[in-house]
Amino acid sequence: MNNSAVLLAVLAMLGASTLTQAQTKVSDEQNQAPAYSVNIVSRTTRAVKYEHRHGSTKIDFEGTTLMPSASGVAKVESKRGTMEIEAEFSGLDKPTSFGTEYLTYVLWAISPEGRSVNVGEVLVGNNHRSKLTVTTDLQAFALIVTAEPYYAVRRPSNVVIAENVIRADTNGTSEAVDAKYELIDRGGYIPTGYHFDPVVLNSKLPLEFFEARNAVRIAKSDGAENYAAASYEKAASQMKQADEMATTRHINTKGLISVSREVVQTADDSREIAVKRIDADRMNADKDREAGKLANARASTRNEMQARMNAEAATADANSRREDADKAKTEAQRLQQDAQADSDRNRAVAIDANQATAEAQRAQKNAEAESDQNRLAAATSDRQLKQAVLDREELRAKLLQQFNVIFATRDTARGLIVSLSDVLFDTGQSTLRPVAREKLAKISGIVLAYPDLKLAIEGNTDSVGSDAMNQQLSEQRAGSVRDYLAKENIPAASMTSRGFGKTQPVASNDTAEGRQQNRRVELVVSGEVIGTTIGVVSENLPQTPHP
Repeated sequence: MNNSAVLLAVLAMLGASTLTQAQTKVSDEQNQAPAYSVNIVSRTTRAVKYEHRHGSTKIDFEGTTLMPSASGVAKVESKRGTMEIEAEFSGLDKPTSFGTEYLTYVLWAISPEGRSVNVGEVLVGNNHRSKLTVTTDLQAFALIVTAEPYYAVRRPSNVVIAENVIRADTNGTSEAVDAKYELIDRGGYIPTGYHFDPVVLNSKLPLEFFEARNAVRIAKSDGAENYAAASYEKAASQMKQADEMATTRHINTKGLISVSREVVQTADDSREIAVKRIDADRMNADKDREAGKLANARASTRNEMQARMNAEAATADANSRREDADKAKTEAQRLQQDAQADSDRNRAVAIDANQATAEAQRAQKNAEAESDQNRLAAATSDRQLKQAVLDREELRAKLLQQFNVIFATRDTARGLIVSLSDVLFDTGQSTLRPVAREKLAKISGIVLAYPDLKLAIEGNTDSVGSDAMNQQLSEQRAGSVRDYLAKENIPAASMTSRGFGKTQPVASNDTAEGRQQNRRVELVVSGEVIGTTIGVVSENLPQTPHP
C-alpha cells in the first residue's frame, strides 16, 4: 500500500494543522468521557458451504449502494483443515469518505448462524486496487467488506461496501443459505455528545498511527476508562509513546507501526472488557429487580391468605355470638312471662328479665354489625386473591414473551413449552453448538430470576434409524441441555430430563421438513408462581428419567 498517497489525500480533504495541536485536542476529548451507545442492525448475505479438501472455487464481489464502483474476485481453497482465501478488489474509494472515524477496510467471514470473524485488513493500494491472502476455520461462510475505524474491530460496522456473489461455476458448493448477522449502525463509533477533532495527517506518518488514535477514543467512549481501567491505562500509555515517536525529527516508521498496532489491540481489548462488564451489571440489576418483585408477590399472597383466614374466623365467632344472643333473648322472654304471671312475687325477677332482654338486644345488634364488618373483610380478601391470580397470569404472559424472543414458545396446560430445534446440535450428535449455548444462557438468565420455576427437559427424534439409537440420542440431547443449564446455576433439583426417541412426533416423518420438526428438545416450564404446579406428563410415554 502507498501510505503517503492515502495520507496526502485525506490531508487535502480535511485541511492542515500541526500535530501538537491535534494531540492537545485528543487529550481534551478524552477528558470529556461522553456516554456511548451502539445501535445494532441486521443484514442478510448469501453464504456458501465449501466441501472439505474439494479443491479451489471462485466467487465474485460486487459493490453495495454505498460504493457501487467496488468489485472483486476471490479464490477459496481447503488447506489442512482451514480455508485459504485469496482476494483482490478494485474500485475502492478512500474509507474517510464515510466519515473521519473510518480509516480502513476489513474483510469478514460470516457463518450461517450469524457469527462474524475478522479475517484481514483490506488496504487501498495504487489505482484503488487491493490484494490479500487470509485463512479461516469456518467451512461455510459469506464474505463482506466494511469500512472501520481500525483493523482489529470485533464486530462489523453497517458501512458494508462489498459482498460476495455466488457464481455459476462455483465448485464444491453443497448448499447455499442466508447468513443473517448483526452490524454496528453507521455513526455508532461516534457517541452522542462526542466530537472527533479533524484528523491531522502528515505524509511521514503511517495510517496505523491514526487507527491507534481512533481505537483509544472509541474505547474510552465505550466506558473502558471506568470498566477496564488497567487495560485502558495501558493503551493510553502506549498511545503516548506513539505520539512521542511521531513528533521526532527522524521517524522510525516500522517501530511506529508496531507500537500503533499494539495500541489498537490493547484499546480494543479494553473496550470489549468494558462492554461485557456493563452488560453483566445491567443483567444483575434486572435479576435483582425481578427477585424483589417475586418476594413482594409472595409476601402479598401470604398476607392475603392470612387476612382471609382471620376474616373467616371472625365470621364464625360472630355467628356463635348471634346464637348466644338468640338463646339469651328466648330465656329473657320466658322469664318475663313468668314474672307477669306473678308480678307481686317476681317483680325483681321481671326487672332483671327486662334488663337481660335489653342487654341481649344490644348484643345482637353488636353481633350483626360485627358480622357485616367480617363479610366486608371477606369480600376484600377475595378481591386480593383474585389480584394475586391476575399477577400470576401477567407473569406467565411476560415469561412467554421473553422466551419467544429466544426460541419458539407456546402456552399449554403443562406450562410454557420452549422448543429447541435440532440445528442446535450437529447431525446425530448431542454436543451443543456455540449458538445453542448462547441462547440457553439467555434462557437461564430469565429462569434464575424466578427460583420456584421447574424445568422438564424432553428430547425427541425423527423416525430415521433404530429405536434404540433414537432413544439414546434423545436422552443424550436432553441431558446435554440439562447439564449446560446446571452450569449456568439452574438448581439441579428444579430440573428433570427425559428422552422419548421417535415416540412423540409433531409432524409427518415422510418429509424432510416434518422430520426436522420432530428433531427437537423441549423445555416445559412450570411452577406455582405462574399457576402451574408441575408439568403434566403425557399418557403412554416412557417415564424413565435421564440418569
